Amino acid sequence: MFILLSILGGFLILTVGAEALVRGASQIALRLGLTPLIIGLTIVAFGTSAPELAVSVKSAIAGNSGIALGNVIGSNIANIGLILGITALIRPIKIESQMVRRDIPIMIAASLLFWSLLLDAGLSFWDGAILFALLVAYLTFSYFAAEKQTDDDVEDTKQNPMLSVLFIVIGISMLVGGGILFVDGAVALAQSFGISEVIIGLTIVAIGTSMPELVTSIVAALKGQSDIAIGNVVGSNLFNILGILGVTALIHPISGCEITTLDWSAMIAFAVILLPFAYTGLRIGRREAAILVLSYLGYIGYLVAQV
Repeated sequence: MFILLSILGGFLILTVGAEALVRGASQIALRLGLTPLIIGLTIVAFGTSAPELAVSVKSAIAGNSGIALGNVIGSNIANIGLILGITALIRPIKIESQMVRRDIPIMIAASLLFWSLLLDAGLSFWDGAILFALLVAYLTFSYFAAEKQTDDDVEDTKQNPMLSVLFIVIGISMLVGGGILFVDGAVALAQSFGISEVIIGLTIVAIGTSMPELVTSIVAALKGQSDIAIGNVVGSNLFNILGILGVTALIHPISGCEITTLDWSAMIAFAVILLPFAYTGLRIGRREAAILVLSYLGYIGYLVAQV
């Protein structure tokens, strides 16, 4: 009964937190003169990835590297295959050319770098330092390369800036708390069935920590904020690799022995396939969304069959 309440309560908190984060972030975008895409790639993406950070650091310190790495790899796969797929099924997503020219290729490059660092069966302190330094470089570049909005756009927002910041803080706090509550319940449920640590990380934990991205992207898409929806997914994937794995490896080395070729290959494949999908018509329609969701379900089906 407690496990069920944990899962349902976590999901409810996630929903409310996502609404608050999207509302506050979109207002901050206008106040700062930044496009919603940049806010989606940064504040929203990092906020919705906070549960992954908490779970990965906690797991690595506890010696559960399978959950720490599986969480990030599984979350990146889920973000594109499940989150973006479901969001585009509900409402097709428009893509800015900047996303195709810069951000998605950077995400693919980060995925390939992650794979190359894993070739020696783990992530060391220096691997973490490299990843984190690249995150700082990406954020700095994104800020200075951002297209500014006009003064007229900035004047359109009437909301007090402190209230917008409060919405963001409350939203992120609820996403972290709700995400951890959801994951704890889901992991307890999986462990009661004797499912292995790495499978739990790639599926239950990955999907659980990706729930903030799912709810936030759906809320953003329904509000007509496609930039925040796609920016949230791509930004979260970048933050998962460069930020979460970077910080986690700086705190404690991560062993990659339990991760199979299929797992990181699937992560790279989903990142690569997003580029032509986004490039075609600069939108992700329901046909592409269906392919993403079905591919994800096929991957999860294969993992479950191995249990």
